[in-house]
Amino acid sequence: MIQCPNCQSTRIATKNVGKKTGSVLGAVGGASSSLSGAEVGGAIGMVAGPAGAIVGSLLGALIGGAAGSIGGAKLGSAIDEHVLDNYHCLDCHYEFSQRAD
Repeated sequence: MIQCPNCQSTRIATKNVGKKTGSVLGAVGGASSSLSGAEVGGAIGMVAGPAGAIVGSLLGALIGGAAGSIGGAKLGSAIDEHVLDNYHCLDCHYEFSQRAD
């Protein structure tokens, strides 16, 4: 259980700024870099006609965005844990990180 080093309260919240930011940036990067995946999906989908091309393109972009978001969130979580003061005491409002001693 995490305790505030200032007042020893156990009423602690996590801010997860790195995780949230990494997730958004990863999704944008993944979706934009998946344009080639959308092109491939569209080409493969053409076998099923124009509707298949549209669905294939959308799936390519969605998969790229989802993969980027997951990767960005994992990187952001690591930054939260090792770099940023990710914890916020709800009693005394002290912000801190849980560093290994």
